[in-house]
Amino acid sequence: MIPLHAMNESSTPHRQRNFAPEQLNLSEHAKEFNITSFTVQTPTSHQVPNSLSRAPPPPRWKTPEFLIYAVAFVLVVPLMVYSPVQLGFESHPNFAQFQYKLSKGWIAGRRMDNSDPQYRTFRGSLFSLCAVGLLHVVSTRVYSSIVSSLGSRSSGKRSDILHRIPFMAVFSVIFVIVLHGTSSLKVFGILAGNYLLAKRLGGTRFGPLLLWIANLVVLFANELNDGYRFGALHPTLAYLDEYRGVYPRWHITFNITMLRLLSFDMDYHWACNREATNHSVVPMNARQRTSNSHPLIYYNPINYAAYALYPPLYIAGPVMTFNDFNWQLRRPLQGDTKSLLSYAFRFIACLLTMEMILHFMYVVTIKDAKAWYGDTPMELAMVGFWNLIIVWLKLLLPWRFFRLWALADGIDPPENMIRCMANNYTVAGFWRGWHRSYNQWLIRYVYVPLGGSSNVILATLVSFTFVALWHDLQLRLLAWGWLITLFIIPEMVLGKVVTEKKFGDLWWYRHARAIGGVGNVLMLMTANLVGFVIGLDGLRYLGTELFGSWSGFAYSLVACVCLFIGVQIMIEYREEERRQGIYRKC
Repeated sequence: MIPLHAMNESSTPHRQRNFAPEQLNLSEHAKEFNITSFTVQTPTSHQVPNSLSRAPPPPRWKTPEFLIYAVAFVLVVPLMVYSPVQLGFESHPNFAQFQYKLSKGWIAGRRMDNSDPQYRTFRGSLFSLCAVGLLHVVSTRVYSSIVSSLGSRSSGKRSDILHRIPFMAVFSVIFVIVLHGTSSLKVFGILAGNYLLAKRLGGTRFGPLLLWIANLVVLFANELNDGYRFGALHPTLAYLDEYRGVYPRWHITFNITMLRLLSFDMDYHWACNREATNHSVVPMNARQRTSNSHPLIYYNPINYAAYALYPPLYIAGPVMTFNDFNWQLRRPLQGDTKSLLSYAFRFIACLLTMEMILHFMYVVTIKDAKAWYGDTPMELAMVGFWNLIIVWLKLLLPWRFFRLWALADGIDPPENMIRCMANNYTVAGFWRGWHRSYNQWLIRYVYVPLGGSSNVILATLVSFTFVALWHDLQLRLLAWGWLITLFIIPEMVLGKVVTEKKFGDLWWYRHARAIGGVGNVLMLMTANLVGFVIGLDGLRYLGTELFGSWSGFAYSLVACVCLFIGVQIMIEYREEERRQGIYRKC
């Protein structure tokens, strides 16, 4: 799943590396705040920008209204947990249809649902990834220590880490060879062709269009030919197909690599037409590091290889722009061990949460086996809901692991997941906080070039269509992209008509937002169930059961009431963040 709209075209500065961007406090000693997932310097008077100047109301947590909401939470949330758990009891009529998919577990003697291929691959590779990450970080620091020591004796201590780039490039090449074996030749060939094309077309009028077309052709050709086979080129080369490394499906990870290639292409193209930024400008925020070009000499093959194949981010991201990556090498950000350890602890907590869910809720196998016939409307709804939670977690875990690896190596990529999936009530806010680095990439290279806020519908439609095709060439993903675009329109229109600035102080405004939020939640769940969980056929069955009978209709009404309460809690939670000096647009 990926991002968009809400695509805020402004962003914000960044003084110091922040390993946990979920919140930043405004205080006497912290002159930063988080608005759209970037960090910005506040004015000297500590005033919040005009767009966020409305003071938050007094807390409502202890009012009679919210005490009623609290009672509802105490009653409903345990049912939301118990409902999918009891579907996994051996006494359940449908248990026999999916029990063969369950694996041996390690918690409380229970079996676990390890049937999702993405999470199973990550989970099974986690120890090896930790070992490789440790080797990479330690060897990099040893190399840097030796080179820095030699350099400081002759010319003074260096403030950048550009001396690491040759080592980074060599380590990256070795890493890709081990990962993909002989298929690494295909990766290197594509990278070389893209580099030569970028250098030839950079700065020309039709350069961006031709570079986009070339990269899309390669992306789709990789998919349609399943990564190619050497034997298909010539029978004498068939033996090369036997040495495909520890991760043979190179074309799966190439989707992420393609984003980096286009980032280099476009950043170089813009650099050819802009004056390079002064090397001495510090500190630079995330927006400046992304948008400010380097001197053309920095767009060279070594920097290109180090960026495109950077091990911590190569497999799954997060996605960084070429400009940002190289600015961090030229002017390293300052981090600290305490923040790094805190981020590692949060990763482990999320990992254990996922393990607990998979040991007690078998909703993935139920969905795959379609073992839901005869289930109640609530049980069906919870199978869908917890599948979405698992999708969120199975993406969050790799992204946080690889970001943790990069942070340990001194590079600060964007945080991909800003809020829990279940803590969103606007379509725009959801996409701001889901796969955020890809969101930012789309804003810079797709949304804004197509007109951005002055051409919202077209820019959004093209962006989500690209996202769907980028994921996979499947009809259900196209349906997902178009549904998201369709669902964004009502929110956009109402947001222009019923504005917080005009109506925010009226008593009914919060309740109207909550009603709209219920609709947004239902639309988001519908689109994501189609695109990433049960598909169109599964959604038809779910819709029939929820709205095709009186019991289903009654449950749907109760569910909407519960969602209304949930959205009210989300709204008040965001107000509480504002009271604490935390500002975000998601």
